[in-house]
Amino acid sequence: MAPSTTVPSVQDVEVPETLLKKRKQNEKAREERLAKVAEARKAAKAKREVVFKRAESYVKEYLEKEKEEVRLKRAARASGDFYVPAQPKVYFVVRIRGINEIAPKPRKILQLLRLLQINSGVFVRVTKATAQMLRLVEPYVAYGEPNLKSVRELIYKRGYGKVNRQRIPLSNNQVIEETLGKYDILSVEDLIHEIFTCGPNFKQAANFLWPFKLSNPTGGWRTRKFKHYVEGGDFGNREENINKLIRQMN
Repeated sequence: MAPSTTVPSVQDVEVPETLLKKRKQNEKAREERLAKVAEARKAAKAKREVVFKRAESYVKEYLEKEKEEVRLKRAARASGDFYVPAQPKVYFVVRIRGINEIAPKPRKILQLLRLLQINSGVFVRVTKATAQMLRLVEPYVAYGEPNLKSVRELIYKRGYGKVNRQRIPLSNNQVIEETLGKYDILSVEDLIHEIFTCGPNFKQAANFLWPFKLSNPTGGWRTRKFKHYVEGGDFGNREENINKLIRQMN
């Protein structure tokens, strides 16, 4: 007896070869993608463990350094001597004057320090050369030795990185690792440690940080802003008192 209809059923229709190949390709690509995602998660977990361990070791190092300084101060006081702290290794330099009536030499030094705008700040390694440069531009800048709290607050609150000559916010550790990973700086805490301790890769870390754009200090500048700090003004070396200015401007 002849079939009642000439339309083939689903079972009778064969799947085209091209469609089968496409399905296999899609399945293979999906498996590869899932394998890559799993591998990336595993690597990220291992990296997080390394970052946390490093952060813990840094905290321990900072505490030991503070305790050692307290011990030395007490020992000096007990023996009737004076404790003289070590020379600073890093300065934080803030530009406090604009562009009017600047001689060519100080202008060039400010360009080398990347202080192109008023209220911009950078970290500088203390050497004989940088000390001489700061002496020449002293009327235009305020500088001093930042403490750990200041370094941490500046980088976390106003930290931007220089990636392909662009100003990129430090929203995650990936930004830092892509640029400074070859120097074994993988996270924000690594960057803070390198800057604060003036490590071997300080130059690369400081150049990676875009100059900090700060606000005018809370309560304003002193009435005689263009006199030296020791004369009641604002410019020049203010040593540890730079931390107070950073709090006001951050």
